[in-house]
Amino acid sequence: MFVVHLVASFFSKLQEDPTKKVDRFLYAMHLHDDQLSDIAARFQAELKKGLSVESNAAAAVKMLPTHVRSTPDGSEKGQFLALDLGGSRFKVLQVKVREGMGMRRGGVELVEKTYPVPKELHIGRGTELFDHVSESLKDFIHEKNISLEKKQPLAFTFSFPCEQATLNQGLLLNWSKNFRARGLQGKDVVQALRGAINKTGGMDVEVLAMVNDTVATMMTCGFDDQYCEVGLIIGTGTNACYMEELRNVDLVEGDEGRMCVNTEWGAFGDDGALKDYITEFDRDVDAASNNPGKQILEKMVSGMYLGELVRLVVLKMAKLGLLFEGHVSDALRTKGTITTEHVAAMEEYKNGLNNTRNLLVDLDLSPTPDDCVAVQHVSTIVSFRSSNLVAAGLAAILTRIKQNRNLRTLRISVGVDGTVYKMHPQYPKRLQKVVRRLLPECHVRFVLSDSGSSKGAALVSAVAQRLALRRRQVDETLSPFRLSQEQLQLVKTRMRAGLEAGLKSKGPSAIKMLPSFVYRTPDGTEYGQYLALDLGGTNFRVLLVNFKQGLQQNPRLYHKIYTIPLGIMQGSGEELFDHIAECVSDFLDYMGMKNARLPAGFTFSFPCKQTSIDTGTLVSWTKRFKATDCEGHDVVNMLREAIKRRNEFDLDIAAVVNDTVATMMSCAFEDPQCEIGLIAGTGTNVCYMEELKNIEKIGQKTGNKDGAEGTAEGEEDEQDDGRERERKEGHAEIPKMCINTEWGGLGDDGSLDDIITPYDTEVDQNSLNPGKQRFEKLTSGMYLGEVVRQVLLDLTRGSLLFRGHVTEALKTPGIFQTKYLSHIESDRLALLQVRSILQQLGLDSTCDDSIIVKEVCGAVSRRAAQLCGAGMAAVVDKIRENRGLDHLNVTVGVDGTLYKLHPHFSSILQETARILAPQCNVTFLPSEEGGGGKGAALITAVARQKLEM
Repeated sequence: MFVVHLVASFFSKLQEDPTKKVDRFLYAMHLHDDQLSDIAARFQAELKKGLSVESNAAAAVKMLPTHVRSTPDGSEKGQFLALDLGGSRFKVLQVKVREGMGMRRGGVELVEKTYPVPKELHIGRGTELFDHVSESLKDFIHEKNISLEKKQPLAFTFSFPCEQATLNQGLLLNWSKNFRARGLQGKDVVQALRGAINKTGGMDVEVLAMVNDTVATMMTCGFDDQYCEVGLIIGTGTNACYMEELRNVDLVEGDEGRMCVNTEWGAFGDDGALKDYITEFDRDVDAASNNPGKQILEKMVSGMYLGELVRLVVLKMAKLGLLFEGHVSDALRTKGTITTEHVAAMEEYKNGLNNTRNLLVDLDLSPTPDDCVAVQHVSTIVSFRSSNLVAAGLAAILTRIKQNRNLRTLRISVGVDGTVYKMHPQYPKRLQKVVRRLLPECHVRFVLSDSGSSKGAALVSAVAQRLALRRRQVDETLSPFRLSQEQLQLVKTRMRAGLEAGLKSKGPSAIKMLPSFVYRTPDGTEYGQYLALDLGGTNFRVLLVNFKQGLQQNPRLYHKIYTIPLGIMQGSGEELFDHIAECVSDFLDYMGMKNARLPAGFTFSFPCKQTSIDTGTLVSWTKRFKATDCEGHDVVNMLREAIKRRNEFDLDIAAVVNDTVATMMSCAFEDPQCEIGLIAGTGTNVCYMEELKNIEKIGQKTGNKDGAEGTAEGEEDEQDDGRERERKEGHAEIPKMCINTEWGGLGDDGSLDDIITPYDTEVDQNSLNPGKQRFEKLTSGMYLGEVVRQVLLDLTRGSLLFRGHVTEALKTPGIFQTKYLSHIESDRLALLQVRSILQQLGLDSTCDDSIIVKEVCGAVSRRAAQLCGAGMAAVVDKIRENRGLDHLNVTVGVDGTLYKLHPHFSSILQETARILAPQCNVTFLPSEEGGGGKGAALITAVARQKLEM
């Protein structure tokens, strides 16, 4: 009694301001911004803990995956039945969703009926509860004359914590609120519902989706607000959900896109995370609850407990003589006599004090005006703390979303439902104000759900139907790009046939198989200074290569890169070669070697017919080159003429080589087993060392200045027999020549028509060389981006992408560059890079759009890599069979941006070659920077050594 008197005496000095004594008494419930930021940080840690597969079991905040992967985009449609079970009342609805119409324009029509759930069913057997649900559903179907001629899709809002493995399955983790139905915990509630429906009979329904009311709220609000990616319930209970990056959801396979996570944040604090913020009143509420130690945050903020918290505070203050002159009524001692509705009424702007007085009188108390002010202030502090704690939780979620997406600012909407939020006059403003104060960098809009969670559940089903339909349509579109092993084996067979046909002296061949007159790879003895010229794309490179004496010593390289303007690429041949000569002149000036007559190798990356190492007649331009008066002419002579016209320097052009051959030679300098060259970049090509006896087109006799000795036919047969014996004994030296296959022409004869898609045909018809280089147009960097654009255009016209909005950018040829494929397929940052690239192209994409775009890029690039792998399998198997070997070890020298920069191209190519040529052990060696020039210099050095022999 002495302590009571002392406390009463202390507070008597403050009687003139009843709110101050309440503030002092409830100081622990006042949370300033630093404390709220601390709580938000703790909650962020809980989010991370719940998402991790390693820590989820011990996490208080369970972070349950919902398998809802998309919010509505307005294209949803259909008619659904919906069940809503989560409180004292149960609702059955018919929901009609009209495509392309928002709710305010009549996009969703609801017909509903509410059925009471007797209290005995809350705590009875689970089967009885679901029998009641099923019978109510049947009553609704008959009352509303809903047709049973076809199966009715049904959505189920179930507002209790469930673990979901799929969208239409959920294991009940635990009951909350006042439900305690026996026999359902740990069981699939959807299966229980199906069982009850079958037992009731007379209904043909399919349960498409089960969702939490929080998720349903987000979906309801998301139908009209595309930025709505968070759901919040503040009612009898409390919870939040949000769209999390799938890569962070360990409990679900996959890492692309997003999935709605039901946080079940009411359990925040169950592990002690809020112990320093919990008051004695919170402990009393928890101890008297049905689940002591559980749902700690929910007991601090939700409608089921706010009134009880106020009652306990008022009771304690009355006992201490701080209210009602120490008088305590039996009604005030009785649990549940102050409800959340009372709390809301006490805080009304005009009638709050009057409502407070009426409540206290109803509780058999005789309040003074100051008592009424004090009790109203107690109510304000308790509800204000609730909104502050909810704001801290929201701040944690919004911060996580912003960090996930690597954004400095975030525009987002929060869909909200619940009686506390809707009924309490001050709650929404307080919550919104605190959230914006805690996160000034976020533009947060709060959207009230005005038609309940049942519509959201139907929308979840509608979205699921839309995604399933779109999935089927996208799969159908991309299926021609997904090549089977049988198809790849056919490509290998056709490539092999094309190689053989191209080697013959007579008959047309799509694969040109051009002799290069390079008879051997480097042996490491090459030395001296050489100039290398490298023309193959938009750039022209000039190099000075200095080979040192001694085996396998790395040469010294000096180089400069010059741009070839498009006007010169597609102008006259004379202009092109004059430009090349000008660049060479500049380089020689730069190196101070204008007066030196250096031997030079010319890497010319276009199909040329050669009759010797230093002649090359251009067969046809490829890529973007279209210079006139070049095809059918010797490019070495054209360069020599340009040098003469300039009359500033002189070069000894000793060799003209394809870039593929140059790549092989460059890599062979590092690895003597390298006998194949591969280019997989802007264009694509392969060369390899073929046995001379198989190259009919250079004749049975060869006598030329490069040193190949001719033999009579009888002598050659005799030598072949001897070489075969030597080969079997392991020391044969078979005469070979590098063949530039120009394999990009495979399919020009129609041999690939069965795998060519309409998108490929469109790209071919709009190219500079329709009907030519068909294999190259399926596999090379110059065309893959355009193939992707054609697919994206088709999907958009079919309303499967970008909401069906075809932009001018998307209709622009060449705008989708192949480098975008590498960037997009490398994206591991929540598809941010994908969306950034699409925004640059004027395409406003959703997360779902980005996933499909990435999938299209993957399908097109994977096919390209597989086709190259199939072609490579044909080449290595030919070499193996040429040499009569059971097993071949060989190295492929590789260059090209597609191979080097694309995240998956090289591995897919290698794996395909391994599967289709199992008797060959193929090593792929990427060339070093400047490898083409280095290779040209090596060929020049090898040719010079041959002449000197």
